[in-house]
Amino acid sequence: MTRAGRFAGYGLMAAAALLAVAARRGLIDSIGPFPVAAVALLIGMIGVMLVFTDLMVRGLYAQVDAAKGKQAADEDGQEKGE
Repeated sequence: MTRAGRFAGYGLMAAAALLAVAARRGLIDSIGPFPVAAVALLIGMIGVMLVFTDLMVRGLYAQVDAAKGKQAADEDGQEKGE
């Protein structure tokens, strides 16, 4: 399992921040037919979604691994007790 999704999310959030700064300084008015604020919000939202999804999946896998470890320890303890 790689962290590429999370790093892509961080990149999209940074791009959204750069777009917001450029719009604030008046360097960009629109991107095609869309206003810069809408594009920055969309890109930032996708980035945040990627980062949080990656973190939640990693947390879920950590919980599953911990439960498997505890179950294996319990089974080893029962076998030794017999």
